[in-house]
Amino acid sequence: MGKALINIDYTVDFIADDGALTCGKPGQVIEDELVRVTKQFIDHGDFVVFAIDKHTEEDHYHPETKLFPPHNIEGTKGRKLYGELETLYQANKHKKNVYWMDKTRYSAFAGTDLELKLRERGITEVHLVGCCTDICVLHTAVDAYNKGFRLVVYRRAVASFDAAGHEWALRHFHHALGAEIVE
Repeated sequence: MGKALINIDYTVDFIADDGALTCGKPGQVIEDELVRVTKQFIDHGDFVVFAIDKHTEEDHYHPETKLFPPHNIEGTKGRKLYGELETLYQANKHKKNVYWMDKTRYSAFAGTDLELKLRERGITEVHLVGCCTDICVLHTAVDAYNKGFRLVVYRRAVASFDAAGHEWALRHFHHALGAEIVE
């Protein structure tokens, strides 16, 4: 059984105090755990995916433009990984087990080659960290479940700007998707 870590949208725009769509402090307090888990997976040789939201200035027809302010715009500092995760990524981005993947929808599976990359490596278990718990992490988890992957979510390495949504999503991962929630 192979396993992979999917590190979702831990970027300046989603985490920094001045980010365009920030979850702020809840996202900042998970940094140490998120970086620790990511480093552990990289060092162990497990497949690590950085599934990062990507938009352009011309995304006028994208459904999110009606819901959220512009964020994670290609070529801006807001799309860079936040804090120590950027340093960790830069030090390891050339390793064969580290994969950067642009995504344009909530789910890391929607319109990407993620499932192919996982299947070709024999991966049956996906571990999830990042933000937002009740949006991109949730939609990725639902798609992973529907594709037959076993799920593991790290409670201290996911965050949202909506505390109630965060707690609901954690319960949903466990009760509706059978995910293991790592405390």
